[in-house]
Amino acid sequence: MIAQSLRRAVCSKTTQFGQCRKASQDIRQGIIGTVGRTPLIRLETFSKQCGCDILAKAEFLNPGGSVKDRAALYLIKDAEEKGMLKPGGTVVEGTAGNTGIGLAHLCNALGYKCVIYMPNTQSHEKIETLKTLGADVRPVPAVPYDNPDNYNHQAKRFAESIENAAWTGQFDNTANRKAHFETTGPEIWDQTGGKVDAVAFATGTGGTLAGVGSYLKTKNEKIQVMLADPQGSVLYNYFTHGKLERSEGASYTEGIGQGRLTDNMKGAHVDHAMVVKDVDALKATYQLLHEEGIFVGLSSGLNVAAAVQAGRILGPGHMIVTALCDVGQRSYNRIWSRTFLEEKGLLSAIPEQYHSTLH
Repeated sequence: MIAQSLRRAVCSKTTQFGQCRKASQDIRQGIIGTVGRTPLIRLETFSKQCGCDILAKAEFLNPGGSVKDRAALYLIKDAEEKGMLKPGGTVVEGTAGNTGIGLAHLCNALGYKCVIYMPNTQSHEKIETLKTLGADVRPVPAVPYDNPDNYNHQAKRFAESIENAAWTGQFDNTANRKAHFETTGPEIWDQTGGKVDAVAFATGTGGTLAGVGSYLKTKNEKIQVMLADPQGSVLYNYFTHGKLERSEGASYTEGIGQGRLTDNMKGAHVDHAMVVKDVDALKATYQLLHEEGIFVGLSSGLNVAAAVQAGRILGPGHMIVTALCDVGQRSYNRIWSRTFLEEKGLLSAIPEQYHSTLH
């Protein structure tokens, strides 16, 4: 179904030879046609901080409001191509929210049902959004991956228990990484005219960093791939010291950080890894709103803070690309809440002049 949608021509005017006029080729075919091809934005505030060009892919402009729409599209396409999913079937996923939202949008457009298992620690806004989109949302207790009741394992078992259902398995299904190898990576290369020096991304499934990094290395092996890890994740220590040990502290970011090496991350090109603290991610998130006018979530702030760190490591004059992962509305009652920030001891991380945003 996805392949049919992508092949379907949209053309209101043709030449005498039956070719579509150039002006009409900007029409995109349904919601599927709106995934990807996001703008690349230069962030003036952050560029000044390190003397580099800090650029960010505006992934919050995807139809589902996040970078995860890219993976969602490729995960469904993969299930269709493997014959796992037939018309009227059910897509099942374990997700912290954004992948589920992307899947729910696409399932509506393609005629599939959508069942989402997610940790009950995720924001209320994400859960309500999924319900509004028609997904069957099943919040479950947050337990480690090696626990059989982890939300991913529950999603897999449910998909196996019903007919015509596909567990898309975003963490270990490398169709996720393929999405970024085939779309995000080439977009960054083209939009920078091949002048990109480094990319810096946080990882959850690992699809974005691994896919983009792998593609860019085929174009120029000198491009640096930098991994940004929230506190309490294992990836910094794995890529720096070869040990799957959690870094000190814990993070309130959602959808990033890991306790294991996913299949999407296996073999990934990582030249440098860094830990980004929540206080730095929060400050960057508020700066994005108040100084750049961009309303995004905490993972976006972490990415931008990491890009600035990368700039300081490489030195002035470099071009560094990251991603603004999702819209800020999904964390309205968390990182934009005075009560939440006070309870977590994070209010002091936000400069006083930005407190007018708190509710």
